[in-house]
Amino acid sequence: MEQLIIDKQTMIKKIYTDRLIWAGTFLGGPLVAGYLIAENFKVLNEPDKVKKTWIFAILATVIIFGGIFLIPDLEKIPRQLIPLIYTAIAYFIVQHYQGEKIKTYIKDGGLSYKWWRALLIGLIGTVITILPIFGIAYLSDTAKEATITTKTYGIVKHEIAFDKDNIQEKDIDKLADGFIKTTFFDQSVTKYVFVKRIDKNYEISISCNKSVTDSPEALNPFIQLHKDIQTMYPDNKIIFNLVVDNLDNIVKKIE
Repeated sequence: MEQLIIDKQTMIKKIYTDRLIWAGTFLGGPLVAGYLIAENFKVLNEPDKVKKTWIFAILATVIIFGGIFLIPDLEKIPRQLIPLIYTAIAYFIVQHYQGEKIKTYIKDGGLSYKWWRALLIGLIGTVITILPIFGIAYLSDTAKEATITTKTYGIVKHEIAFDKDNIQEKDIDKLADGFIKTTFFDQSVTKYVFVKRIDKNYEISISCNKSVTDSPEALNPFIQLHKDIQTMYPDNKIIFNLVVDNLDNIVKKIE
């Protein structure tokens, strides 16, 4: 085993135990793990490994939190799973590169930090990591909203909202013409529709009353409307999402 050389002046410095690093990492993420492990390398007289630790910590942060935006159905993944994974990886790294050295350091009279310090660093790391993520998410949503266009039709101004980068306006006009011919777009009550194209499929979200979930009489007109619109698009699959209050609250799907 590599000889651990520590002078008396170094022994005055405190070190983070594996458990403190585990707790700090779980709270604050890979950046906190990088900081705690790098600080240990300084105390253990291994300055050449400090820079490498920071590089790996920054790369891990970018990969993990950048990849979050690419994971489909992220809301279905347990919230604790991702922190547990990167915390376990950090713990393994500490055990492999520092485990025995930390034990020797403390056995020879070296001191370790208290729990509150690791937890405080973890909380600070959370703020440093989360703020940029919220910023990116906000900018992404803002950019997305900028491409959403709404067109109105008829006397009562029925609304069709769509992403102009996703579907062409002429296709929306064709769909609106179908809604007019089927009398869904009538002259009494304003209807609100959001249209999204997925490959050859048209996903049409229609704002409705929650009564469609338990009343066949309320649902039947939408079933018939779906059949009529599907007839207009023999080469495309039409999907109706009946929504209440917002697009994410789908109470009924008709395919």
